[in-house]
Amino acid sequence: VQLQASGGGSVQAGDSLRLSCASSGRSSRNKAMGWFRQAPGKEREFVAGIGWGGESIAIYGDSVKGRFTISRDIRKDMLYLQMNSLKPEDTAVYYCASARGSGLTRDETQFQFWGQGTQVTVSS
Repeated sequence: VQLQASGGGSVQAGDSLRLSCASSGRSSRNKAMGWFRQAPGKEREFVAGIGWGGESIAIYGDSVKGRFTISRDIRKDMLYLQMNSLKPEDTAVYYCASARGSGLTRDETQFQFWGQGTQVTVSS
């Protein structure tokens, strides 16, 4: 599976961005997927995850809950992250990832394939 993240950029605090992640090669359609981020000098952090199935139940990191929304288009094999009310502390490289299984997880060791990352910079 190859994952390609896009949609990052430089914005002002309070703005919105939508990240996309395209999957190619072997399908990720029956796998849980997620977004992680890594700020300079910090460990990689779980942002959001979405399962596989009819309802596509989602989970979020505490710092983004209520502001970010993860979604997926199973037919197109695409993953999205809508980020609203962005804050300077959201500045990081954002990575999409495909899990080993279909169940929701925050554990990055359970994610098998990773995209190359897209930079999000939020200025105050």
